[in-house]
Amino acid sequence: MSTPTVLPHMDAVQAALQAAGLTVYLGGAPTSAGWSPPDKYAVLYPEPGEAVRESLADVRADFMATFQVTCVGASLERALWVADKVRAALSGPLTVAGRAVWRPEDLGGPPVQRDDDTTPPSFFVPVQYRIKSIPA
Repeated sequence: MSTPTVLPHMDAVQAALQAAGLTVYLGGAPTSAGWSPPDKYAVLYPEPGEAVRESLADVRADFMATFQVTCVGASLERALWVADKVRAALSGPLTVAGRAVWRPEDLGGPPVQRDDDTTPPSFFVPVQYRIKSIPA
């Protein structure tokens, strides 16, 4: 039995978000000169997760992770639109080869905030999710 890895799980999350028609960046939006942000997008911030014991035998084959999707828009309404698309995209099961994956658990987030450090100002709301998987 192999130890579970985080990347296939985050690839599945990113694929689900992109399948919903969202522009998704991993770990932050681009900062290169000349980059112009779209009017709405999502940023996926993964954590490494943890290999969890499946039994007292200390076999660490189960996997659990929390991740954040920051929903960004040119207006408060666009940021909430992205949050709705994210919630819909993550309401179904994810597919990870060799794993049985629970549906992501929506952990919510804070109110929408305005970011005046961008030009023009944008709005964002981070939403956190938890996933768990076991060997299939």
